[in-house]
Amino acid sequence: MDWFSKAFLKSSLAWFGIGTTLGAVMSTWPNATMYRTAHFHMNLLGFVSMMIFGVAYHVIPRFVGHPLHRRRLAEAHWWVANIALAILSTGFMLMPTIGARAFPVQAVGGTLSAVGAYLFIYNIWRTLDGPKILRRVQQQKQPSSLPLLQRD
Repeated sequence: MDWFSKAFLKSSLAWFGIGTTLGAVMSTWPNATMYRTAHFHMNLLGFVSMMIFGVAYHVIPRFVGHPLHRRRLAEAHWWVANIALAILSTGFMLMPTIGARAFPVQAVGGTLSAVGAYLFIYNIWRTLDGPKILRRVQQQKQPSSLPLLQRD
């Protein structure tokens, strides 16, 4: 298994642990419910999305029968996604204490999170398409479904 797939899976579990702990705190201390947006993002982006990223990076190349389009993009994605979520969660946690001054923190975290998602989308999309050479060879082997028209 590639290091970034395993790293996404482990990050997913770490974010799940943090999100679950925050959820337990919120259930026992009602004033902590002000952090529910951070709790939600830790669980959705942290646990669910990162688990999907880790599994997809491992499984999709095997399903389609050729390597991941760009390993470096997947590596960059891991860094960007985790840093982005940490910044975004920090912004959500700061919101109750510093108010609107937390918006720039959230904006940076949210933007980086979107960049990470776009890296994933591009890399998996291109992996599904396969290498250009492979596509050309497959197209040459497939007969056209339309009859060949010749001029008289």
